[in-house]
Amino acid sequence: MDNYGDSGSHGIILHPEFEELKAEIDKLRTEISMLVLEQDELLYHECKNIEAKYMLSVGALEYKAYELECAILRLRRKIELIQEKKNRQEKIVLSKIDEILEFEFEEYQAKLNERINRMNAAIKRDGSRRLTEEENRELKKMYRAIVKALHPDLHPDLSAAKIELFYSALRAYKNGDIKGLEIIETMVSEPAVAIEITDGLAFLMGEKERLTKLLQVVKHRTAEIKLEYPYTMKSFVQSPEKIKARKTELEDHIKHLNEALAAYMARIEEMLRCVNE
Repeated sequence: MDNYGDSGSHGIILHPEFEELKAEIDKLRTEISMLVLEQDELLYHECKNIEAKYMLSVGALEYKAYELECAILRLRRKIELIQEKKNRQEKIVLSKIDEILEFEFEEYQAKLNERINRMNAAIKRDGSRRLTEEENRELKKMYRAIVKALHPDLHPDLSAAKIELFYSALRAYKNGDIKGLEIIETMVSEPAVAIEITDGLAFLMGEKERLTKLLQVVKHRTAEIKLEYPYTMKSFVQSPEKIKARKTELEDHIKHLNEALAAYMARIEEMLRCVNE
């Protein structure tokens, strides 16, 4: 009976490490669920709020500056194409040149549209109802319980239906849907029964190793989020002085861009006038 213990009246003999491993695995799952909650709180709430504040403070000016920069690049390219036609003494057909420019500057237009979408999202988020502190605490509490019970990384053998239920919970968490989370949390709350012993010691040892590695992955990803945009803008949006300085910088930049834009447009008009004379 060395290194083994009697479980009691049921006559089941357990390895002394069995209960210890189960406790360690439960501790790992709890720690991972808390980190996943922190990560998702960063991604879907704090970072979204930071970006919304950033976009609403200086996003419109940054969009205007980028739009002008794109317009200037396009005019420069237009001058090059016109000059190429003149050098080859070919007829200048502006509609054909514009077709070339539309194709070449498609990527720039896509980036402009992306900035518009970010601004729309910021406006929408700013206008949505904010949860109270009590509601936010309840939201986090329910979501962490759901993560511990349903997260696919914590439970690799989940059925497809339960995985879909987890993603339904994730959507509800993103949207601050307390009622939706409450329903799911009720469905997956831990049953008041003991964990089955049938998995065996080898399984538990493997699960401990897997969860230990997963814990490091989640920690690393959470740290990475704090080094990326928009989290890196947190100190900026909290500083009226920094916002004011950035606005002044952008306004000056836009002024110079408008001057450059006018000069390029005048250059093109001069080139075309010379061709028609």
